[in-house]
Amino acid sequence: MIRRIITILVFGFLMIACGTKKRVAPSKKPIERTVEKPAEKAPEKEQREQGNVLYPLPEDTGKFVQFPVNSVEEYITTFSEIARFEMKAYGIPASITLAQGILESGAGRGNLTQRTNNHFGIKCHTGWNGDYDFHDDDEKGECFRKYNHPMYSFRDRSIFLSSRARYAFLFNLDHDDYKGWAKGLRQAGYATDRKYPEKLISLIERYELYKYDKEVIKSGRIVKKEPQEYRLTTYVVQKGDTLYSISRRYFISVPELMEMNNLKNSNLAVGQKITVKAVKK
Repeated sequence: MIRRIITILVFGFLMIACGTKKRVAPSKKPIERTVEKPAEKAPEKEQREQGNVLYPLPEDTGKFVQFPVNSVEEYITTFSEIARFEMKAYGIPASITLAQGILESGAGRGNLTQRTNNHFGIKCHTGWNGDYDFHDDDEKGECFRKYNHPMYSFRDRSIFLSSRARYAFLFNLDHDDYKGWAKGLRQAGYATDRKYPEKLISLIERYELYKYDKEVIKSGRIVKKEPQEYRLTTYVVQKGDTLYSISRRYFISVPELMEMNNLKNSNLAVGQKITVKAVKK
């Protein structure tokens, strides 16, 4: 009798223990699933949304990365995508970006570009704190910007054009007016070569680069650039200054500088006051 009672009690205890284990186990699984799902999806969505407007640049690892190209056609294939993204974000025609890149960098094979990843011949200028190298251009041993990745050159050039007073009028042109941009870049002093506009237009029409402008315009995703406001300020001429050096310092063209100051020639005197434009902060 006593053995039977003990057996019943032991069996009952085991049943209660098993029942407790069955109730506890399932409660953990749903908690793990609800925590993981949002964390996996959110960053992907955020990255896609950002990429629609501004091209996501690669991380700067400190290493010098180069994209080897063997022809103009290969250059266009390699860089046409970022040219279109930069057009969406800054309003600069992709055709002009590609044509300038081909011309200024020798389709990526020029000596300066090979050493610096500088695809647009942008010089250091006042305020440049990045890496640099020297190269003979208008003058011997001029300072040019250096980038660790070709994409940084494309982005810096977009910022360069969109933030300088002398290029502001270009952004009032139609987005597919590559001829207006080509002539305007020369007028604003981007290059000293008188045939610079013709060279850009020839490249655009020969390789049908205007088709990339049409693609971006058709997408309807070009960001409208807010016009910058400028203020007039005075610069006092120092020893060694020229109209060219002053125009470079304040990012306005020599003709514009002469017109603003009613100058008939390029002669300057030490202590002479020159009116220049500066961006309103």
